[in-house]
Amino acid sequence: MKHSVNTQWKHDMVFEADVNGHKLTMDAPEQSGGKNTGPRPKPLMLAALAGCTGMDVVGILKKMRVDFDNLDIDIEADTAEDFPKHYIKMKVIYRFKGKDLSMEKLQKAVDLSREKYCGVSYIYKQAMEMEYEVHIEE
Repeated sequence: MKHSVNTQWKHDMVFEADVNGHKLTMDAPEQSGGKNTGPRPKPLMLAALAGCTGMDVVGILKKMRVDFDNLDIDIEADTAEDFPKHYIKMKVIYRFKGKDLSMEKLQKAVDLSREKYCGVSYIYKQAMEMEYEVHIEE
């Protein structure tokens, strides 16, 4: 299977990507010549990871018949101090809300995502240090 994304320069520092038929505008901050009309490209890497692992975890928990009220995923990333300022470490924090949630089942779903299913996580962990945390908030 092959994926393809077309990205067009619009003006100034604005680029528009067509991702699965959805338009995504990227821009730079004003101090870098942009107008701040969209996200920067590098943080979209964090969103890609959160979306990928989140979809895995929700699907796995549904199959396990684990009901939860909410799932928030925070991704924290550290960048290199010198150019290129790439990510050198990411921490994925899963925050589940619900009653009587089993930490064992939540952790199993997270582990399956990071070790077996999430292609974004797979490639990132080969390039940088990755950490994972699971929290339950009732």
